[in-house]
Amino acid sequence: MADLIVFLIFLMFSIIGFLFFVLIFSVKQVNQYEKGVKLRFGKFVKMVKPGWRIVIPVIERIHVVDTRIKASDVPYQDTITKDNISCKINAVIYYRVTDVAKAYLEVEHFMLAVSQLAQTTMRNICGEMTLDELLSNREQAADRIRDNIAHITKAWGVEVNSVELKDISLPEEMIRTIAKQAEAEREKRAVIIKSEGELQAAQNLSQAAEMLSNQQGALHLRTLHALNDLSSDQSNTVVFAVPLEVLRAFERLGNKK
Repeated sequence: MADLIVFLIFLMFSIIGFLFFVLIFSVKQVNQYEKGVKLRFGKFVKMVKPGWRIVIPVIERIHVVDTRIKASDVPYQDTITKDNISCKINAVIYYRVTDVAKAYLEVEHFMLAVSQLAQTTMRNICGEMTLDELLSNREQAADRIRDNIAHITKAWGVEVNSVELKDISLPEEMIRTIAKQAEAEREKRAVIIKSEGELQAAQNLSQAAEMLSNQQGALHLRTLHALNDLSSDQSNTVVFAVPLEVLRAFERLGNKK
């Protein structure tokens, strides 16, 4: 009788332990920022919402997918621009899973697939632009990359929010060439501005000379005004040129005497 009681107790604890073991492997937690894909005998059954979910061991499985926005760094890519200039470009892509079933069932390792697609698309788009266009229109290039990626990833259940070009690395000799070009452009603008100033000054002087010549006595008043300015400083020595006609007039007056 005692042996039977011991056996029943052992059997009861064994059943409890087995049920506890089954319960541990039967409960699957899906977090708030995740969604689950439930498979039964390897076939898709339904989508699973956040919370604790019961699965039948061996028969059923739940695969969870993070639905938060992800930032994926696109490593440096060697690119040749439209004008045959070699450069290295890297970027960051922001995306999120909108259709968990497609992302898990239609694509193997969708995160790797999005990264590889971003790399090839970035090389292709940058290869269609000249270096000047790429440097001056980085946002436009990033938008083109995003649109091309989003068009393909939409079928995967992945939404691309944005693409940002982080850095465009150029060879040292190209950097020196761009610096020389920028310096030459600044010198060109300086020469143009200086010549435009000289032209305006010449035009103003021409207009002033014309006005003085047309007004009787204006030139003499201008001369007297200049002499007045010079006489304000006693250290100045002024040599005043008298017209020859005035000297001859004085000479004739002397001869008459």
